[in-house]
Amino acid sequence: MEFFNQVGKKAIGSRLRMLTEKITEDAAQIYQCYDIDMQPKWFPVFYVLSQGEAMTITAIAKEIGHSHPSVSKIIGEMAKKGLVDEKKDETDGRRNMVSLSPKGDEITVKIQNQYADLDKAVADIAAQSRNDLWKAMEEWEFLLGQKTLLRRVQEIKKERESKEVTIVNYIPEYQQAFRALNEQWISNWFKMEQADYNALDDPQGYILDKGGYILVALYEGEPVGVCALIKMNDPDYDYELAKMAVSPAVQGKSIGWLLGSAIAQKAKELGAQKIYLESNTILKPAINLYHKLGFVKVAGRITPYERCNIQMELVLS
Repeated sequence: MEFFNQVGKKAIGSRLRMLTEKITEDAAQIYQCYDIDMQPKWFPVFYVLSQGEAMTITAIAKEIGHSHPSVSKIIGEMAKKGLVDEKKDETDGRRNMVSLSPKGDEITVKIQNQYADLDKAVADIAAQSRNDLWKAMEEWEFLLGQKTLLRRVQEIKKERESKEVTIVNYIPEYQQAFRALNEQWISNWFKMEQADYNALDDPQGYILDKGGYILVALYEGEPVGVCALIKMNDPDYDYELAKMAVSPAVQGKSIGWLLGSAIAQKAKELGAQKIYLESNTILKPAINLYHKLGFVKVAGRITPYERCNIQMELVLS
């Protein structure tokens, strides 16, 4: 076990698989000790059917938590051994009903001593252990049911990588990135419009000189995301959140959230009461981000963009 001591908890899958293989090897030999012709992997299906009722493969799969193809394969293997029978459902000819055969019923009686002896053996191991493995498995199954190991790793990965992102103020050397990042996503989903060219060709004159701001997200020193605050001449809104774009190469690192949060904070520092934005509902990740930032849908207004079909606002407290 020196390997697992060195590798640690990251090898949990390998260690559990090794433990499972050890128990499965013993289980196969235990069946032989009791002269029972059964494979360990058949047991969940056998046990459910041994309760007496004929069942569909779908019902068996649901009961034991296996996939339909897996149960179907096991049923096929058990049928070859003569342990199960399959018949058409009398009420629905499209369904096959599976039940134990007379040979399977004989095993149900014969296996009772094995059940009793195995229960005592497992209890003996539990008595010698400081940890209750059965309860621990129940707890782990519950926790992984709430959030999978994959999801947990993805969230930790995102959190770690987001710490490597730096949000900085726009400077002229980022103009090419500002244009390229925006042009990439606009061209991918829609078409460039005159209002886009106005902002992207001259961000200094169109945005900054009019009292707006642009923030840039750097990842490993490279500009990978941008977002702008455009000063509005409007009695209802102080600024428009616009020209937010993140490179597809770095999506999944919370860069959109970091940019949106930073630009909202910038507006708040400038004394803004409300921020306005325009988007399109086809951009579901962007709309979800705006909702997460606190934006809500508002009634339609006159817009310079053909692609706009939703308008939102954020009230800054």
